[in-house]
Amino acid sequence: MIKFPENFYFGSAASATQTEGASNVDGKGKNIWDYWYETESFRFHNNIGPDVASTFYKNYVNDVKLLKETGHNSFRLSISWSRMFKNGFGDVNEKAVEFYNNVIDEMIKNGVEPFVNLFHFDMPYELQKIGGWENRLVVEYYAKYAKTCFELFGDRVKHWFTFNEPMVHVECGYYLGYQYPYKVDPKAAVLVAYHTALASALAVKEYKNLNGDGKIGIIINLSPCYPRSEYKSDLKAAYIADLFCNKSFLDPAVKGEFTKDLVDIIKKHNLMPEIDLEDLKDIKENTINFLGVNYYQPRRVCAKANLPNPEAPFMPEYYYDNYEMPGKKMNPYRGWEIYEKGIYDIAINIRDNYGNIEWMITENGMGVEGEERFKVDGEIQDDYRIEFYKDHLTWLHKAISEGANCVGYHVWTFIDNWSWLNAYKNRYGLVSLDLDTQKRTIKKSGKWFKQLSENKGF
Repeated sequence: MIKFPENFYFGSAASATQTEGASNVDGKGKNIWDYWYETESFRFHNNIGPDVASTFYKNYVNDVKLLKETGHNSFRLSISWSRMFKNGFGDVNEKAVEFYNNVIDEMIKNGVEPFVNLFHFDMPYELQKIGGWENRLVVEYYAKYAKTCFELFGDRVKHWFTFNEPMVHVECGYYLGYQYPYKVDPKAAVLVAYHTALASALAVKEYKNLNGDGKIGIIINLSPCYPRSEYKSDLKAAYIADLFCNKSFLDPAVKGEFTKDLVDIIKKHNLMPEIDLEDLKDIKENTINFLGVNYYQPRRVCAKANLPNPEAPFMPEYYYDNYEMPGKKMNPYRGWEIYEKGIYDIAINIRDNYGNIEWMITENGMGVEGEERFKVDGEIQDDYRIEFYKDHLTWLHKAISEGANCVGYHVWTFIDNWSWLNAYKNRYGLVSLDLDTQKRTIKKSGKWFKQLSENKGF
C-alpha cells in the first residue's frame, strides 16, 4: 500500500474568477476577464463567460459540505482583488470581507483548512487601464491589497500564496497574445515578470512585518525540461528552456535572486527593465517559506533546427524547439503529455537544489471533454482520473520516501469550473456540474478521493 503521513494535506484547488460567479454584485469591480467577456465574448468557448461560473458565491455553504463529503482536509481558494477593492485600491468592500470571512469560517467549521491565494490571473480592470503589471504603481497597490487580506483573515488562514502560476500571465498576456491584454511584446513581458516577482516579495515583506505566524509562498507551474538527447546542443536547449520556464520565478522566490544566465540572455536581447537596487534588496530579503507546485506536463525540447527570424519578436524559443517524443502518453482532450515521473523529478530537484524547502503539490489534474458519456446511473465513472491520480501519487510517494519535503497533494479541481477561454469544454472536477441547473453530483473520483484522504493512501 502507498501510505502518506498522517498530517498530509489532501484537497483541491480553485480560483475566484473560475468559481464564484456574481461578477457584478455586492460592489465587485470588473477584472480583466469580466471586461474581455463583455467586449469579445466570441473568444470564449460556447460564448460562456465568468459571470455565472459554478455559483460558489451563492452556494458556498453547500459546497463546503461537499468538500467534507469528498474527504478534503484542506482546500485552496483565491481572493478576488476586484471584489475586495472595486478599483484595485481605495476603500475595502465590506460585502467582500463578509463573504470571505464566511467562507473561511465555514471551512474551518467543517474541518477543512483554508489555503488562500491572492492573485490568479484576475487583474482589476481599472488597474489594467493604467498598464497592469507594467506599471510600478500597481505593484504598490498589490502590496496594500495583500496586507489588507493578511490583517483581515490571517488569524485563521495559516497558508498563503502570493501568486498562482505567474509565468502564465506573463507568457499568455505579453508573449503569445493568448490572453488579455493579448500583447506580443517581449520587453513588456520581461517588465511584467520582474514586477510580479517584486510584488510577491513585497507581499511576503508585509506578512513578515505583521508577524504572520503561518506559511507564505508562491505557486509555480513547474514543467521539467527534458532534452531530446544527450547531445551537447540538446542539453543546452533544455537548460535554457528551464531558465525561462521554471527558474525565472522559482529562483527569486526561494533563493532571492535571478539566475545570472537568464539575466545575461535578457541583456543580450536588450530587454532589461529599469532596476531599482532597493527592489532587488526586497527580493533578496523576502523569500518564501513554503512552495506550491502545479504539475500537469513535462516540456521536451531540442536544439533549433533553423535560425530564428531576425525580424520576429524575441521568444524563449529563439534558443530551442519543442520536441515531440515518439510514443508519449497523451491526454487527447487537452493536448498535454501525461508523464507521471515528472512529479518525482520536480521533488528531487527541490530537495537537492532548493534547500529542501517545505512544499506541496497545489494542482495536478486531468481535463476531459464530453464526460457525460461516462455517466452510469447518474454518476460519472471517471476511472481514468483515479488512475491519473494514483500514478502521480505513486511517484510522489517515492520522492517523499527519498527525503522530499512534500506535505500535501491538491488536485485541480473540486467542482467542474469555468476555465478561461475554454469555459466548460474540459471537465476537471471531483464533482460534476450541470450548467443548466447548477446541480452538483459527486463523481466516482470524488468518492475515491474520500477513501484516499481517510486512509492516507491507497
